[in-house]
Amino acid sequence: MTSIPPDRRGVESALDPSTEQIRDMVARSVDWVTAHHDSIRDLPIAPRTSAAALKETLAEPLPVEGRDFADLLRVFREVVVPGTRHNGHPRFFGYVSAPGTAVASVADFLASALNANLTAWRSAPAPAELEHVAIDWIKEALGCDPGAGGLFMSGGSMANFTALAAARHRHCGDTVATHGAAAHPAPLRVYASTETHHSIHKAAALLGIGRANVRDIPVDARFRMDVDALVRAIEEDRAAGAEPLCVVANAGTVVTGAVDPLADIAAVAREYGLWMHVDACYGGFARLSPTARPLFDGLSEADSIALDPHKWLYLPADCGCLIYRDPEAARPAFSLDADYTRVTQTEPAEAFAFWDYGPDLSRRFRALKVWMTLAHAGSRAVGDAIESNLDCARHLAELVEGSADFELLAPVELSIFCFRYLPPNARAGSRSRTEEEQLDRLNERIMLAVQQAGSSYLSNATVNGRFALRGCVLNYRTTRRDMEILLDDVRRAAEQVVEKTPEDSTDAA
Repeated sequence: MTSIPPDRRGVESALDPSTEQIRDMVARSVDWVTAHHDSIRDLPIAPRTSAAALKETLAEPLPVEGRDFADLLRVFREVVVPGTRHNGHPRFFGYVSAPGTAVASVADFLASALNANLTAWRSAPAPAELEHVAIDWIKEALGCDPGAGGLFMSGGSMANFTALAAARHRHCGDTVATHGAAAHPAPLRVYASTETHHSIHKAAALLGIGRANVRDIPVDARFRMDVDALVRAIEEDRAAGAEPLCVVANAGTVVTGAVDPLADIAAVAREYGLWMHVDACYGGFARLSPTARPLFDGLSEADSIALDPHKWLYLPADCGCLIYRDPEAARPAFSLDADYTRVTQTEPAEAFAFWDYGPDLSRRFRALKVWMTLAHAGSRAVGDAIESNLDCARHLAELVEGSADFELLAPVELSIFCFRYLPPNARAGSRSRTEEEQLDRLNERIMLAVQQAGSSYLSNATVNGRFALRGCVLNYRTTRRDMEILLDDVRRAAEQVVEKTPEDSTDAA
């Protein structure tokens, strides 16, 4: 037995602080959190810094002796916070990023303090049951059958990967699991629209299916999968000796927010015996919004659904989710047979192990922030916030279409909008390829100017080959007025860019 060195007995340890010290650390932190929530609308969204400047400020050798918490919090306040992009700002429209909620922040703190490891029911009985409850609530929000099940994961990429792993195992059985992809006699095919998130191609590569075996299905004018083209691709592959495995439908694409015709795709999947997976990471929770709900008809027919509560449930990262229509169909792909994980409980509910339904063994208590947010706010408030986000995006589309200096590049299906600025000489008539390329460059410079100004934040996308200013409304703080301010910010940035490069902007006419 190792003894404590005599000179360390009774010495206070930073690893085991006193009650007073914990209260002090928490109180100081809560003061910052409340001030941050109160002031976030007034903060510049993007930091004006560099990697070199941050490294110079933060880098130091491994500390041998500890420092006071107040000093660490000072570094956080004075360096980390100003050097961070503020995704919770109401005019942060970049990517698909939620602001987080106050109650979820508290839940994350409590979950970390409890430090439950949700490998199986026996590891954390009450947290495991709470995860089942939160999953049941999500199933209800999506309109899934009561027999569906699921689990929380790190995010949508892992949920998509896990769904494809389950689909592959159902099709190939233990042969591929034991001997690898080369043991399967024919190439497998996965079908996804040209708008599908790259994590599907990455999952195919990691699972040995291969990126080349993900067939890109064309889309219609609203960027939704062409179901007739899907059927032709399946028929072609079957005739060529390949084996159709899975079709991936989108419930809110990352570029334009398009929702594929889910019911039609489900019918094709049933006819050809394909696993149907829906990537609903961005859009799935929009089913809580009355005006968007019809878009999700057929969602419950999918074999698996990937979601990101850290998107439209407004939770802080990380929190992904995977729902299985029939959990037992997925179980053989992940179940373990190691002595150190052997379950001794005989009651089925108490013998439950999350590792039987996904790749992770150790799992943090993500369910607490899902449960606490939904229980605290209620689904009506969440649905109302989503409806408001949809309304803001539609309002911006109306402003763009009613303007002389902007052009909408894609329909607004959910809360993503894609548009571009048009200088005066580019607002009428057709444009040559060279002129279109000059417009692309102009709008890229405008985007960078908007980001650097700090009042609004847009990202970029390519829509029908053209550079688009892309935004996504995913914040309960955002109002119609913020959409108007955004367009003013873009106009101001356009003026600055044109003043700096007058010859190029004129050429874009």
